[in-house]
This record gives sequence, C-alpha cells and structure tokens, in this order.
Amino acid sequence: MLKGQVIPVTALKQNCSIIWCDQTMEGALVDPGGDVDVLLRAVAKIGITLVKILITHGHADHAGGAMDIADKFNLPVIGPHKADDFWLEGIEKTAAMYGMPGARNCVPTTWLCGGETIMLGESELQVEHCPGHTPGHVVFLCKADNLAFVGDVLFQGSIGRTDFPQGNHQDLLDSIKFKLWPYGNDMTFVPGHGALSTFGVERQTNPHVADAILG
Repeated sequence: MLKGQVIPVTALKQNCSIIWCDQTMEGALVDPGGDVDVLLRAVAKIGITLVKILITHGHADHAGGAMDIADKFNLPVIGPHKADDFWLEGIEKTAAMYGMPGARNCVPTTWLCGGETIMLGESELQVEHCPGHTPGHVVFLCKADNLAFVGDVLFQGSIGRTDFPQGNHQDLLDSIKFKLWPYGNDMTFVPGHGALSTFGVERQTNPHVADAILG
C-alpha cells in the first residue's frame, strides 16, 4: 500500500509529499521545492529509504530543493515532461524573486511523456501529461490506493493559473476532464497548495471544472 505525508515547504506553502511503499519502505519525494532539512528530518523520522524524486512541473516552489537531495543521496530525478525544461533552467532566477533562498536549477535524470508506470517498492504510479498550468506538467496517480499527486493542475475549489509563459487555459481544462476524471470519483488528490480533495467532490462543486460547467 502507498502511504504518504504532506509537508508544506517554501514561502509559497507548496505541498511536498513524502510517499512510500509500506511493504518495502522504499520512498520518494514528490515536488521537494525547498526546506530540504525539514523534509529530510521527516524522512528519517518515518524510517524510509529514499530511492527517487518525482517532479510534477518546473516551477521553483516545486523543484527548487530537488538537486540538493538528489546529490546528497545519489537519487534519480524523474519528471516532468521536457517541455518544462525552460522553467527548470530558470529556477534560481525565479526563486530570487519569490524569496526562496537556496533553490537550484534542476536537471532531471529522466523526462516523462505520459503513459509511463513508475514503481515505488510494490506500488505503481501512473503518469499522465497534463499541460495547461505549464506545458510540461505531469501528474502521478496510484490507482490501487486511489491517491494522486496533481501539482498545480487542480485544487480544492479551484484550478491552476494559466497566465504564466506557455500556459494555456483550454489545455488545462482538457487535462482535467480527459486525463484526471477517468480515474474515478473516489480518487483523493494532493494539490500543489492547500487542502486535499477528491475528483468526485470537484466534479460536483468546483466552479471551474464541475460537470455542470465542462459538460
């Protein structure tokens, strides 16, 4: 079974998820944007062995701490889609604007395209390419445990911004409707910021992407 703990990091309170397979205790960090010492203390307290870092998209608050952790433990950095390379190359510049000291530009070990399966111990994560907020945004979903890590695609009661460079509002709506909703209403998701919710609740109540809005 996939287990998880959410720790908000950086001044932007970005939800970094520590996830692990409870059978093998192999773990990963999803979007370690910063506050590396806080994250590593939490990992040590849980008692898992980090084996990889997963990145949903290239914004500084999601990927700014990835390289420090990857270098320290010799971990692969997996994701996002290569279309976000320009964001990853500009993390240090962006972080300076938003007051996130120590953030580093990120160089993934593996780019994702969507459709891949990532193993974490005995748990499987499906990858979906969900552009809109950024062109290379990906989402990680564990179908067996109805748990998804959606970055800044979808929030409780809201959706991701699309006014950044290469953002696209229609792409975001299509990503949510055609890539996320098919996983079912019971899927709980961890957004990039704020409280957890389920796809079913958002399909009923979200003023941007409810079924009554999208059709």
